Amino acid sequence: MTFREVNATEAVALAADGHRVIDVREQNEWDAGHVVGATLLPLADVAQRIAEVAPDKDAPLLLHCAVGGRSGRAAAWLSQMGYTNVVSMKAPIGDWKTAGGAWNEPQEPLLTPAQQRRYARQTLIPEIGQEGQRKLLDAKVLLIGAGALGSPSALYLSASGVGTIGLVDDDLVEESNLQRQVLHGADRLGMRKVDSGELTIRGLNPETVVVKHAERLDAGNVERLISGYDVIVDGTDNFDTRYVLNDAAVKLRKPVVHGSIYRWDGQITTFVPFEGPCYRCMYPTQPPDELAPACSVAGVLGVLPGVIGLLQSNEVFKLILGAGDTLAGRLLMFDAMGTSFDEVRIWRDPACPTCGEGSPYHEDPT
Repeated sequence: MTFREVNATEAVALAADGHRVIDVREQNEWDAGHVVGATLLPLADVAQRIAEVAPDKDAPLLLHCAVGGRSGRAAAWLSQMGYTNVVSMKAPIGDWKTAGGAWNEPQEPLLTPAQQRRYARQTLIPEIGQEGQRKLLDAKVLLIGAGALGSPSALYLSASGVGTIGLVDDDLVEESNLQRQVLHGADRLGMRKVDSGELTIRGLNPETVVVKHAERLDAGNVERLISGYDVIVDGTDNFDTRYVLNDAAVKLRKPVVHGSIYRWDGQITTFVPFEGPCYRCMYPTQPPDELAPACSVAGVLGVLPGVIGLLQSNEVFKLILGAGDTLAGRLLMFDAMGTSFDEVRIWRDPACPTCGEGSPYHEDPT
């Protein structure tokens, strides 16, 4: 054995002397109270994540669990992996408090037991955890369109725990929709898409709040519709609506995840106001309609909106969690025929009438 085992009094002294405290218990044990300043690293994750938590193999580490068994095993593993200064506390965790060690008392749980069970695989991800899952549950995402792109986004956003989903669509379910709009079914022909979408979402995750906006987004209602949401998912199919949405989103500082589809080709990017370009930076002037005909005219591969819609959902998760790199400033293009992705940079235009230095929205509205 190439690691030391110490009692609680010695452990408290080592922590005060600079040893990094690592708690190898489970999340529910941590929630019931934990050492101040400790890092939670459950035993099952030690081998995979220790390099991320403690990249310096010579740094002094103090491991503990409930009584010393798990921390001893973890310490042995670390020693085998080349860590040179590992100590395990072999004592009941209650002795830490008795010895005067700083302790965080139990906090109000971030998730209910049912939520912990449902999202268990997701909260295991270091960038999410229970805090990130709480962010998702508290988030409000607006889908402009409950059709081809809105369908996969709605399904996976709700399944993964986004707490409130708004649906903006004034159309009815038609038979020609069913080839790609998986939010709806053959038994709902003639039903409003927002009503059909609510049935599917609530069946998938009853906890998700669905807010229905059975109207078409336009210049007269856009600010009212988007103002109460954290992230906007653009599943529109015409340039007029995209420009209207862009200008209002920049004005209200709302990030927009944009997607578009055409036959075998899809595109996606994210617009974060004043942190990257906006839609008008990408398309300063509106292209003629014949350059981007609707699906009803040009056609679209049924699985294509699934690919693009899921990528849009991925962008939403990153925006809510504040994790990873979004597609802000990058246009990702997918060719389903060749199964290939390409990416081009989009630059913010200083002269953009919406987000440029001379625009009326440039100054902070607050």
